[in-house]
Amino acid sequence: MANSSGLNRSGLLSRVAVAAITAALVGTSTVAVAAEPGPATKAPAAPQSNRVSAAAQSERVSAAAASATAASGAALNNLYGWHTNGDVIGYTPVGGGAIQRIAGTQGWNWVGYKNFTQADTDARPDADGWYHADGWYAVSRTGRLHFASDGPVRDLGGGWNAYNKVLSAGNTGGGAPDDILARDSAGVLWHYLGNGNASLTQRYRVGGGWNAYTQIAGKGDVTGDGRADIIARDRSGVLWLYKGTGNYRSPLTGKTRIGGGFNAYNYLFSPGDLNGDRRADLVARDGAGALWLFKGAGTTPNPFPTRMKIGTSGWNGFGALF
Repeated sequence: MANSSGLNRSGLLSRVAVAAITAALVGTSTVAVAAEPGPATKAPAAPQSNRVSAAAQSERVSAAAASATAASGAALNNLYGWHTNGDVIGYTPVGGGAIQRIAGTQGWNWVGYKNFTQADTDARPDADGWYHADGWYAVSRTGRLHFASDGPVRDLGGGWNAYNKVLSAGNTGGGAPDDILARDSAGVLWHYLGNGNASLTQRYRVGGGWNAYTQIAGKGDVTGDGRADIIARDRSGVLWLYKGTGNYRSPLTGKTRIGGGFNAYNYLFSPGDLNGDRRADLVARDGAGALWLFKGAGTTPNPFPTRMKIGTSGWNGFGALF
């Protein structure tokens, strides 16, 4: 097991009450299966929402509002880091935005993969009414899209090397399951809808010009209107908000400037909600390898008014964060 030294691991490690599942890759042909390294994953651990601190409890919306907005807000998810040796390491929320490492590896043999992104494919809450991602998508070196959950890793088809960015920003199409956004090499953004079983529909063209952005992130509702939004950073370090519409053919509105100076960070992503208020948060890694949490405020034009450090150093050791 690879050791990612230097990461912020204060406090007790969270327990994962699942067994390791050695997964055989399920392909569409024997040739495709033979070409792949055979990644494996543990069943994604539900974040420890029952351990969220009193401070985080005060940030949560009321029970009535929560039940009305949970599915369309932001899921409470773990945070994952991928090493180029193929190991996936997990961190679970423990209150107020802080995270703790989950013991062991949450995936292995994911060598050569890219575009990792979490997704809630069935849109079913846990016993406490919280929504969580139930797995992740990733693109193999041969352009196959795979989905890892609590069973065999699934092969969902080829051709995904046409895209230089693939992410699930949540439910961007108006249905219940999470959907996929993908940017091709010409800068065109495409929309794939989730079918509820990790498979996807045909693609729908969103629009061009998306090569203007060096980072694209999102995982749920940023603005507080119940629709999933995305954040994009341009080459000047300016951060732009695209509000979600819930319309699968036109899932995003025009852009709104929400900040500058974000070229100080070499990686931007959102795992969803890390502090238990059902708003999507933004996470950024700086050049020194520290990790910063920008808590979602649920308002515009300043949805991320403050930041807090949640990882002191060593996070540059991950090739991907999701």
